[in-house]
Amino acid sequence: MKILITGAAGMLAADIIVRLQEAKHQVVQTDIHQRVPDIEALDVTDRDRVFSKVEQLQLDYIFHLAAETNVDLCQENPEHAFRVNSLGTKNIAYACREFNCRLLYISTSNVFDGNKQRAYIESDLPDPINVYGRSKFEGELVVKELLSDYFIIRAGWMVGGWQLDKKFVYKIVQQLRQGRTELRAVSDKFGSPTFTKDFAANLLKVIETEKYGLYHMVNKGMGSRYDIALKIVEFMGFKSRVKVKPISSEEFPLPAPRPRSEILSNYKLDSLGLNHMPHWHDSLAEYIKTNKDR
Repeated sequence: MKILITGAAGMLAADIIVRLQEAKHQVVQTDIHQRVPDIEALDVTDRDRVFSKVEQLQLDYIFHLAAETNVDLCQENPEHAFRVNSLGTKNIAYACREFNCRLLYISTSNVFDGNKQRAYIESDLPDPINVYGRSKFEGELVVKELLSDYFIIRAGWMVGGWQLDKKFVYKIVQQLRQGRTELRAVSDKFGSPTFTKDFAANLLKVIETEKYGLYHMVNKGMGSRYDIALKIVEFMGFKSRVKVKPISSEEFPLPAPRPRSEILSNYKLDSLGLNHMPHWHDSLAEYIKTNKDR
């Protein structure tokens, strides 16, 4: 297949591109940030540029990974969040409809309000409590409205890319490398870690089925940031030297409210025999073992 990737400079794209190339697919990498020479410049908010690029390439698929994923930035600048995550997705979806190609759209556990006591499944009704979640959910609605041959796949707390990762796991790793002997991590918010390497491997199996629709795809298990920090300290070899202190989210105020629970269940993947995602403990251990000496 000939596949255009938006957001190709991101940590999820890095693992997906490797998998696609191994499978001998033709990959066109695009991003607003040209981190490496193979990436072509494309701003998904520019409708004319998007249409021109898609028409020129005669694609089978667009993997739409481009997004503003900084939750607090989205909260502070809603116009930017909706322009990238909603309008950008609308441009991509219209281009898919106009030029007859299929679409993969990556969404988020942030579409839920976090009040459910059990894991969210695909049939639960979204009710986002922050701007990021609302902007991504609008993207979902646009894709469903405009297309029939699409995958919407919701991920959880994304982990991958090591130094490309600007999120929780690599921040903890950096603090350990800086010699910190005490860490503080929130213990009253819960989610489903999602490793980009596992996501990329399972994604291709799902795409190949052509069973279009909405899916959750996260690693098995759940935990708080505190639980994850404890495991990072253990796997980095600092368990006897570093104390991890649990704190409440009230002690760590942020611009954007976070759901109490972002725990997802891969209910539809399980029903189709397509849930090959490992437990996050195992994936975190492998991730740190592979990267900690870099």
